[in-house]
Amino acid sequence: MSAPLWVVVPAYNEEAGIGATLAALAAQTDTGFTLVVVDNASTDATAEVVRRFAAAAPFPVHLVAEREPGAGAAADTGFRYAIGQGAALLARTDADCVPAADWIAAVRREFGRGAELACGRSVPRRDEHPSLAERYLLPAVIRATALYGRYRTEHRHPRFRAPYVLCHGHNLAVTAALYLRCGGTPRVPLQGPPEDVVLLNRARAYSDRIARAERMVVHSSLRRLRAWGARRTLLWSWDRRYCPADTREVHVR
Repeated sequence: MSAPLWVVVPAYNEEAGIGATLAALAAQTDTGFTLVVVDNASTDATAEVVRRFAAAAPFPVHLVAEREPGAGAAADTGFRYAIGQGAALLARTDADCVPAADWIAAVRREFGRGAELACGRSVPRRDEHPSLAERYLLPAVIRATALYGRYRTEHRHPRFRAPYVLCHGHNLAVTAALYLRCGGTPRVPLQGPPEDVVLLNRARAYSDRIARAERMVVHSSLRRLRAWGARRTLLWSWDRRYCPADTREVHVR
């Protein structure tokens, strides 16, 4: 019997969009997992959309609430809830993302190869009709910034047991054992330190089995890029070097 796998999806006011994420998970070639959606104090009908989906989903669906704002807090609540329910393997995507049909299968392959943390590839959502620049140039720039990240002094501390890799919070998989061992996702506001990078570095301090998994593919939304422009979006991703004056604007919808 394979180890129990749970998928965690943090969601904040995603009534209009989470249906596509749920449909993509239901269409996985491997549906042998349990889903937990974390409603991060939504003020719309996100929770009701999830409940309707759960009634006919091809896998168990749990809906939990987290009042503390921020994707980090919501993800941590979801991961720890799943572990408390018996999860041994964990994966995360976000409620504005569409995992490829073989995403779960790719997650299992990475765990089968011995990875304790696998960081997947992010590509623009096709249904948002990306331009050529959005489809090719932006991913290339993100990869370049990740290469820079590998050589940053703070990412090369002797305590780290594995090299720095590009990591997206909306496309990662981690064993429950490593999650607990390293301290998990930081419960920080969305405008705080990038929770995915903090989790990656926490994990690197405890494991040398960190993998960059190019075949774990998630299609991510372009809405932040289109709302803020390329420069501000990249500065946001780069240690929050840009943050809107009105912190409510960090939740792009």
